[in-house]
Amino acid sequence: MSYPILTTEVRFEQDIVQVRQRARQIAKGLGFDSQVQTRIATAVSEIARNAFKYAGGGKVEFIVEGESPQIFRTRISDTGPGIADLATVLGPNFRSQTGAGLGLAAAKRLMDEVQIDSGPDRGTAVQLVKQFSKQMPALSAIELNQLVDKLARQIPEDPYAEIQQQNQELLRTLDELRQRQEELVQLNQQLEDTNRGVLALYAELNDKAESLRRASELKTSFLSNMSHEFRTPLTAIMSLSEILLNRLDGELSAEQDKQVNYIYKSAESLAELVNDSLDLAKVEAGKLTVRLADFEVEDLFSALRGMMRPLLPQNSAVALIFAAPLELPTLTTDEGKVSQILRNLISNALKFTEAGEVRVAAEIGDEGTVTFSVADTGVGISPADQTRIFEEFVQLENSLQKRVKGTGLGLSLCKKLAEFLGGSIEIKSSPGVGSTFFVKLPILYPGDIEDPLEMSADKGDEIPLAIANSRSPAPDSAAKVLSGEDEDSFSVFAERLAGRNSLYCDRSDQRR
Repeated sequence: MSYPILTTEVRFEQDIVQVRQRARQIAKGLGFDSQVQTRIATAVSEIARNAFKYAGGGKVEFIVEGESPQIFRTRISDTGPGIADLATVLGPNFRSQTGAGLGLAAAKRLMDEVQIDSGPDRGTAVQLVKQFSKQMPALSAIELNQLVDKLARQIPEDPYAEIQQQNQELLRTLDELRQRQEELVQLNQQLEDTNRGVLALYAELNDKAESLRRASELKTSFLSNMSHEFRTPLTAIMSLSEILLNRLDGELSAEQDKQVNYIYKSAESLAELVNDSLDLAKVEAGKLTVRLADFEVEDLFSALRGMMRPLLPQNSAVALIFAAPLELPTLTTDEGKVSQILRNLISNALKFTEAGEVRVAAEIGDEGTVTFSVADTGVGISPADQTRIFEEFVQLENSLQKRVKGTGLGLSLCKKLAEFLGGSIEIKSSPGVGSTFFVKLPILYPGDIEDPLEMSADKGDEIPLAIANSRSPAPDSAAKVLSGEDEDSFSVFAERLAGRNSLYCDRSDQRR
């Protein structure tokens, strides 16, 4: 629906001022605010000035269209020569030496939409569109007719009054610009203060990060050094305990046998903690090395089966099953570290499974990977704890935790070793149902191969035990043991083991 409001002619220069006045009056009558009134009046007067300047005059029509939402359309037309090369004039890079096109550019900035039709045979018609805001109520035909009647009775103001009005608008605009400038200055000051605060915060964070880095290095160094120092007396305690338990120095009473067993088991638990701590320290310090070797999963499972069977007591309600690997290629990676990961997972599964089975399997994965899985029918792990269990020293509360002992480092070490080998570890678990750990590893280790000397450098971390499976040498043997430790306990251990026929080298001047 279209409602013509007013039509006026532009024949003389003063008509441009009257068109501006009428545009302001109509915009006010339609309910536009003062800023929008000024925008409409300015855009209409600029286009009317173009029509007078380039075509000698024109016609201005004010129209309201639509019902909801409504739009205010102003059409300024002339019968002049038209605009040559309209596309260039409307382009963003157009620059005029005579001022041509400036009115159109200003109107496009002030109005919601500007439509232009121009040609040499039909002149130029410019339509300026301003949309009613959502807060403005739609005007009925009666209200629009009342506005038309009001405009017909309204006597045009003196042109000088319009100039005065423009001056007032200019002053208001300048005042608004000044206020905005002050706000920008304040905002810039706030931004500068914020930037200074951010820089200070960054500096503080850098200091904290450096402190944390140093603390981490100190912790790693402490763990590494103390692990070495703890290993020597722990190995001696375990070795001497084994000598007593194997009756190499004579029989023990029942109470003595029980107490020595306590000593051995406590030292064994502490040795496990020391070994895990040392491995974690190596990972964090970036000193962990890889020993590449080609091996078959079937051979790995066979070795694990022999190592893990003793963990199951006689007549156990838990079955340890190693599924036969099918069509798996030869792996080229660090077999020892893969074995260490699986041993930790199997050991945990056996600890927290009272009945059922622990199943170890392997299958070919995608993109040159193999996935090992250790599934149990144990207590399971809640979803909230399935991330925490890979943190250091985290042990979950459950009914079996009091009966089993651990360091809380095993799963954290498994995760870091898997990542070191270029893989990952995941878990699927349900409380009361069981857990399955998945270890995904590349078939071919993706990292660089270290220098052989560097690769074997950490062999010295291990303290060999000279305890044979038979526990005691044959009576007629002349076994000789070469000990590289300066502890008296190792001298006693070597002498007892070899029947005092040992060669002992004191290295008190070469402590590690």
